[in-house]
Amino acid sequence: MKKPRAGSASITEHLRRAILEGEFTYLSRLPGERDLAESFAASRGTVRTALNQLEEMGLVSRRIGSGTYVTHEASTNLLDSSGLSIIEVTSPVELIECRLAIEPKMVKLAVLNASNRDLENLRQILDQIEACGDDPECFSRADELFHLGLATASHNRLIYWLYMKLNEVRTHAQWDHMKKSILSPPTIKEYNRQHRALYGALVERNIDVAETIMTGHLEKARQDLLSASPG
Repeated sequence: MKKPRAGSASITEHLRRAILEGEFTYLSRLPGERDLAESFAASRGTVRTALNQLEEMGLVSRRIGSGTYVTHEASTNLLDSSGLSIIEVTSPVELIECRLAIEPKMVKLAVLNASNRDLENLRQILDQIEACGDDPECFSRADELFHLGLATASHNRLIYWLYMKLNEVRTHAQWDHMKKSILSPPTIKEYNRQHRALYGALVERNIDVAETIMTGHLEKARQDLLSASPG
């Protein structure tokens, strides 16, 4: 297991990806808090916060005196009429259009329902995103975690589940190719500005501002994708 930067947000993301990619399978037991703390060069309290976050995501179940077990079970992707996975046939623009239908409403729920722990988690992720500098791969990973943090902060399990499914599309090669074309230093800087403004609206519990910023954020992403698309 490759060691990421210390911090509960980084640990959460690393373990989340390990679970989704099958490194830890359904009903398998994660390493104990002490072992994880040593592996990530973090305190046990930081590890505990990360495990709590994974539990809120519905990826693990924590059993006192027994350990932490994976509750995520990989499901077969929906197929289209040609038998291809929906992940393979969904374009990056289609993904953004779906996100535009969901995330502005999702962030309204986050404004209403986010706990102090949710806000602290988002603050840590923002610090992580900004520490990526101009690295598009690092930015993309941290950006995904920030939006997942917003889904978690909505405290709506169905919205979170839907958002997890949307995020699976980002694993496809189409998105991997597009993000290398789109994520220039000025674009990353603007996305970071929007993220920070959105976090401020959450802290202030300003629903209208949060929804407006999220809509503008995704509209910019849509325009960037269209500009980068051939033809």
